[in-house]
Formats: sequence, structure tokens, C-alpha cells
Amino acid sequence: MVSEADTFMMPSLSRFRMSDQPRDVLEETIGSAVTVDLKGGEVLEGVLDGYDQHLNLVLSADEDTTIIRGDNVVSIHL
Repeated sequence: MVSEADTFMMPSLSRFRMSDQPRDVLEETIGSAVTVDLKGGEVLEGVLDGYDQHLNLVLSADEDTTIIRGDNVVSIHL
């Protein structure tokens, strides 16, 4: 039997579920600010404007638009 003390509680509810697929999360994140960590240590920040089936990303910052090849992405912070 599992007691209440053995139960892990999240400090706050997230709008994402662990069962969400990466593309589902990205779809809900379009138009939001993100930070993208790339191979080689570079970090890019901007608004996620789009993505494709290969998880290539389109970011905009100010008047610049950057297309990031999905193979270069290490992580995306929302």
C-alpha cells in the first residue's frame, strides 16, 4: 500500500503532460519565447515561429529570423 508520504507531488501543475509527444509540446509553444541549446554550446533565444517533421525550428528575435536544423538541437527551454 502506498502512503501519502510516499507519493511525489508536483509543486505546481504544468500545462504539459508526460505523455505529450515533442511535436504536441512544440505546437502549443508556437508564438512563445524559447531558449534553444545547440551542439557546440551555442544558445539561441527567440520566439518559436514554426517547426517541421524533422524538428527543424524557426525562431525570430527582433527583425531577425533563424532556421535551426533539428539535428543541431540539444534542448529547448520553454
